Amino acid sequence: QFCGSSKGVIAAVASEEEDLPRTCCDVMGDDAFAIGEYVAVFDPIDGSKNIDASLPVGTIFGIYKCTPGTEPTDKTFLQKGNEMVAAGYCLYSATTVFVLTMGSGVDGFTLDPDKGVFLHTHQDLRIPSAGPIYSFNEANFRDYTVPVRRYLTALKEGSSSIKVRSNARYVGALVADVHNILINGGIYGYPGTFSNPDGKLRLLYESNPMGMIIEQAGGAASTGFGRILDVQPKEIHMRVPTFLGSIENVYELDQFHQYYSDDEE
Repeated sequence: QFCGSSKGVIAAVASEEEDLPRTCCDVMGDDAFAIGEYVAVFDPIDGSKNIDASLPVGTIFGIYKCTPGTEPTDKTFLQKGNEMVAAGYCLYSATTVFVLTMGSGVDGFTLDPDKGVFLHTHQDLRIPSAGPIYSFNEANFRDYTVPVRRYLTALKEGSSSIKVRSNARYVGALVADVHNILINGGIYGYPGTFSNPDGKLRLLYESNPMGMIIEQAGGAASTGFGRILDVQPKEIHMRVPTFLGSIENVYELDQFHQYYSDDEE
C-alpha cells in the first residue's frame, strides 16, 4: 500500500517481516515507482499470535525523508526517530482505530464500516500526565533487571510517585497495549532481560513510531537510560528496551534506572 498509493512519494520500504529493505519499483514491478521523497518502515501485523484467539492486533508505520534523486539503500533507513516526519498505527479490535501524527500533535480516526470511511473521532489526543495502569509481561518479572523489578513492585504496592496501587493490563500486542495507555494514562514496558538485554521490540518498526506518537501526545518514550528517538540505529532490525507512557510514570522509571542500576544481582 505504501508503494502503490501514488508515484513519486515513497521510494522504498522496510518491513519487520523481511530481512532487507525493498525499493518500490521492485515491490510494484514498475520502474515508474523508482523515485520518491520518502521511505517507510512498518510492522504489518503487530501481535500476530493474538489472531487465533480473536484478540486485538495492529499495524505500525513510520515515514522518513530520503535524499532526493538518490536510490535508497540500507543506510537510508538508519535514521534516528527524531528525524521521522510522520508515524501512525491502526488498531484492529472492537472498532478499527487509526492514530496518526505528522509532527504537530496526534489525531485519531475510527472506521465507519457502513460507509467505509474513517471519521475524525479523536482530535488532538493528549495522554494524562500520570496514570494508574502498567502494561508489562509479568511472566518475565524475575528476568527483568533490578531497576525494573523495583519499579514494578512500587507500582503494585502503591509506593510510587503516583501514590496509588496500579492496575496491570496486558494484551500482548504493542498497539493495543499502548493505545490503552494513550487513552487512560500509565506506562507500557518491554524491558531487556538478563538473557536478552536489548529486549524484543525493534527500534525502526515499533519503538520509534510508537515513541513519536506518545511524545506528540505529551508523553515520554525511553530506553530507561535516554530518549528512544535519540538512539542511532546500527542496523535495520536493531532492538531496544522500550518504555512508553505518561511523562511522570516514565520519568520515575528512568529515575529507578539511575539509582538502582548498580544493584544488579
